[in-house]
This record gives sequence, structure tokens and C-alpha cells, in this order.
Amino acid sequence: MTVLHVGDQLDHYRIEELVARSGMASIFRATDLNNGRAVAIKIPHPEVECEPALFDRFRREEEIGKLMDHPGVMKVYSDDDRSRVYMVMEWVNGRLLRTILSEQPKLPTERAIGITLRILDALDYIHTRGVVHRDLKPENVMVDEHDDIKLIDFGIAGNAGSRRLTFAKFTPTMGTPDYISPEQVKGHRGDQRSDLYALGVMFYEMLTGKVPFAGANPILIMNDRLMNNPVPPREVDPTVTPQLQEIIYRALERDPKNRYAAARDFARDLEHPELVGVTDRPEFRNWKDRRQPWAKKVLFYALLALIPIVIFALLLYVARHS
Repeated sequence: MTVLHVGDQLDHYRIEELVARSGMASIFRATDLNNGRAVAIKIPHPEVECEPALFDRFRREEEIGKLMDHPGVMKVYSDDDRSRVYMVMEWVNGRLLRTILSEQPKLPTERAIGITLRILDALDYIHTRGVVHRDLKPENVMVDEHDDIKLIDFGIAGNAGSRRLTFAKFTPTMGTPDYISPEQVKGHRGDQRSDLYALGVMFYEMLTGKVPFAGANPILIMNDRLMNNPVPPREVDPTVTPQLQEIIYRALERDPKNRYAAARDFARDLEHPELVGVTDRPEFRNWKDRRQPWAKKVLFYALLALIPIVIFALLLYVARHS
């Protein structure tokens, strides 16, 4: 397959710059020679085209992108006359939210609220159209100079009739454990409340400079999320108001039934925090009690210890009856 360079022409697009390269694809800034419009071209690596699961992810992102028409969601343009497999998207001037947080881990409160509200507006749009992002994280949010946002990378998104992809199929290319909801950790298919959980984690991070759950590896992070309560945001930064802390806890409820049901509910509380009733949650008092799955570990090692005993007993039985 031909390798593209700056100045090369791909069908009716002129390649201007390589802007990103990941394990799945390379993204180029290009010019549409038919209308002079700047576009982004995403070209999957050859191994992706040969791997059905990864290629399905690429195609899903394209199919969903073509259906979306919202200022907070990156557009994918229809262009079926192509000499090879690639995706044509709108060109967005901006930076990843992850880049912003790496430079300024804790954002001013008003800015964090503003970015979160814009993300919620985009989520409300996709959710009402039956689409769930399922991989929401700072790496998948573009932010421009006015703090307007674009949701990107719908590769593992769920929509009506799509093939099931759950956290049971976790790989590093399918999201990071910091933002995945408890139900996805358990292997269940995420719904719109899973996106709201992820955004709750992001809002926590924007306000405090930290994520609510931590661990030495992804397994420990996921286990912490399933068994323990997050450090209250006000413990990390006392300037976080009780109302914003309550909003975060409503988004981070472990049981989806207790979480915000819709993006507009989350947004309503953020827009009117003075109306948010602050509850006396036990999580505020017992968050330091960190539970570990010791029972399972004890059972595992007990069973492990029994193996040689069982083998010895079987050998003894055979010897006596032979």
C-alpha cells in the first residue's frame, strides 16, 4: 500500500500534514481540491484492514459520524468514490482536552463547568438519537480557543443494531480504565448513563487535577471503582462547593439506576447549582475505608493449597486398590 507524504494527492484531496498517528490509523490534514475545504483524512493501518474487529470499529466510527449533525460532534463526510479505505472528517482547529489538562491539571471552576455543559449538550444530541459513545475521556474531546468542543472517536460507540462490544474485550486501544463505568467493568453493555459516569470522572478531574480512582495498574483501578468510594472532591480541593461535589457524586453513582438518567438532568444541576440539595452521604465519612477482595484471594489460595492434597489422596487410593 502506498505511503502518503506531504504534497501527495489522494483522489481529489491534497495531503498537507501528518497530524497524528495511533495504533489503528494515521490522520492527515488535507485540502479538498473540489471546494478548497480543509479536512482531516483518517487512514487505517494495513493490519487494521486485516483484523475484522478493528476494521469493524473503523467502519462504525464512519457510519455513526455520517449520521451526526451537531456543532459538538465531529462530522464525517460522505465520499464513496475512493481508491482506498479512508475516512474524511471535518478539520477542527483546537486541542485535545487531555493536552489542556496536561498543561493545567486543575481548571478554573467556571471553565470546567462551561466545558462540561458543552459536552453534555453534545451527549444529549447523540443519546436522543440512540448513540452511546462508550469511550468518553479527555483524549476524545477537542476544545477550541473559545472552549467549544467536539466529540471524536466513535469507534466503540453503540447504536441500534450494532454488534456488542463490552469491556470484556478491553484492550489499550478501547479506552482507559480511569473513565469506564462500573457496569462496563463487569462486562455489561454501557448505555447513556455510562457516558454520564465518564463525564463525571472528567468533571472531577477538571476541578481537582486528579481522577477519583487510582491504582498501580488497570485491574487495580477497576477494582477500586467497584469496591470503594472516591475521595470526596472537597477533600482534594476545599474550594469545590458542596453543590458541585453533590453533582459529581450523582454522576458517579456505582449503580446506574441511581445515576443521572439523562444528560439534560446533569446539565440542569450544573446550570442551577443553587437548587441542588446536598445530602448527608455516608460516602463523605467512610471514603477512607478501602475494601480489598481478600475473601476471593483467601479462597483462591486455599483451593490452590488443596490441589497437591487431592492429588496425593488419589494416588494413595489407586495404590491401595491396585
